[in-house]
Amino acid sequence: MTRHPGDTKHLIELAQLPPGARVLDLGAGDGESVRLLHSLGYEARGVDRIAAPDVETGDLLRTGFPDGSFDAVMSECAFFVSGDVPGALRESARLLRPGGKLLLADVFFTDPEPLLTAAGFQLLVKEDWTAAWREYYLRALWEGTAEVCDAPKGKSQYWMLIGRRD
Repeated sequence: MTRHPGDTKHLIELAQLPPGARVLDLGAGDGESVRLLHSLGYEARGVDRIAAPDVETGDLLRTGFPDGSFDAVMSECAFFVSGDVPGALRESARLLRPGGKLLLADVFFTDPEPLLTAAGFQLLVKEDWTAAWREYYLRALWEGTAEVCDAPKGKSQYWMLIGRRD
């Protein structure tokens, strides 16, 4: 089973990044997406709590990279589990050069658009992948591989989002 229900390559294609773009994967896990980005010709780095091949140890809420260091920031299934989605969005905006893009696939319990707008992003793409997330999570529960975390009560949705830093 993959670590998230979305389609990483589709998320990258939605963003229409220029060749050679500098991309940071926040919550990069085992580095699979970083390696995919490399194979597609991007200059990619990854940050996660635990180091792995192609992934540096760090906190996605406080990376330490200088302002405007990246053309794109990508994150899949990490902002929600960080416990501070608005903080993760603010850090992403700080890391991006003006016009840089956020590639985000994650679960939300509210409409994500106001959160992106408050962090300084213009929403370009919003695709609902809730059905895939539901299937993924039910399979993980059935197989005993689901990570249970404190979640708000209410309806959740899984979105693929592309935002541009204004």
